[in-house]
Amino acid sequence: MMTRIFLAIASIYGALGVGAGAFASHALKDRLTEKALSIFETGARYQMYHALALLMVALLLSRAEASQTFIVAGGWAFVVGIAIFSGSLYALSLTGIKWLGAITPLGGTSLIIGWICLAVAAGSFK
Repeated sequence: MMTRIFLAIASIYGALGVGAGAFASHALKDRLTEKALSIFETGARYQMYHALALLMVALLLSRAEASQTFIVAGGWAFVVGIAIFSGSLYALSLTGIKWLGAITPLGGTSLIIGWICLAVAAGSFK
């Protein structure tokens, strides 16, 4: 069940990441400052990296024979991290509301936790 959930979320995040990148390149290019566009593109880039990581989580879950606790925890950390990290960067670049930048590190921390969970899970593989 968790494999399907993470696969679906990864696919949605991946599609939205491609859309965000295209939106930045075409619709926002002439509307945002260079700095704001760079911030938006960083959000899209990290969203795509971690959509792929979430696909890896789904694959690991489908193959894992040992405890899956840290794999699942890592998957949820990626889901939350993408939403907070990329979402706050999108909102910051589009609105210019500076305090949104203070939220971004929370998402980054969640992404780091996801990677650490996968590292811990690696110890349970044969």
